[in-house]
Amino acid sequence: MRTISASALVIVLVVPCGQAAGQSDSVAIVRVLHEQVQAWNEGDIEGYMRGYWKSDETMFVSGGNVVRGYDEVLARYKKTYASREAMGTLSFEGLDVRVLSPTVGMVTGAWRLRRSNDSPGGRFTLIFQRKPDGWQIVYDHTSSEP
Repeated sequence: MRTISASALVIVLVVPCGQAAGQSDSVAIVRVLHEQVQAWNEGDIEGYMRGYWKSDETMFVSGGNVVRGYDEVLARYKKTYASREAMGTLSFEGLDVRVLSPTVGMVTGAWRLRRSNDSPGGRFTLIFQRKPDGWQIVYDHTSSEP
């Protein structure tokens, strides 16, 4: 969890001066990611999914597959990470947050799971939209290391 906090500090420092709204939006987006890491590391997939827009339009792309819809993305996570051991401990690193407009943000970064037998990881690109409930992921493209 320190990784996210440290990343939040770096993000605030790299946003150009004079863009206070962009800074607060960047911090809000990083907060969503921090909350996802916390939920994941507590074994709470549904809590992790609160970062995603609860819509049929939500999209997850990984390993050559496209999953459309919040419910389908949730089902994929539950199937892929069916046990606490399979979930491991999640961390995000190297976050680059870009607020593209008052309602759209993009994040690239690296993910890592630490488990007893392995430590898979990879890269991700997330598209966030500001919704009535705050910033939410509408598009997730995640890849795994070879």
